[in-house]
Amino acid sequence: MKRRYLSSLALFAAAVLPAGSVIAADAAAGKTKAFTCMGCHGIPGYQNTYPSYHVPKLGGQHAEYLVAAMQAYKAGQRSHKTMQAQALTLSEQDMQDIAAFFAAAGE
Repeated sequence: MKRRYLSSLALFAAAVLPAGSVIAADAAAGKTKAFTCMGCHGIPGYQNTYPSYHVPKLGGQHAEYLVAAMQAYKAGQRSHKTMQAQALTLSEQDMQDIAAFFAAAGE
């Protein structure tokens, strides 16, 4: 009975609490973790090999949006082979930290 109660409480908390409130983000750690991201997202005016595709600027973007995007790439809900491969290597903490770094980078 106690185990069922705790499981229900955990599911309720996960459904009600925003993801950012559960894991504290560390922008300084995110700067280190975002090293590979900077190869594309950190070069001003960088374009992918396809001339019609511009790499999105992440600096100043909302952290919640960035986390949701990384989660979607990891789950295969967004299609971009490189981003999917990168996201597969990230933990939830990594995503929070990277998002905090990029969100602060635009300030």
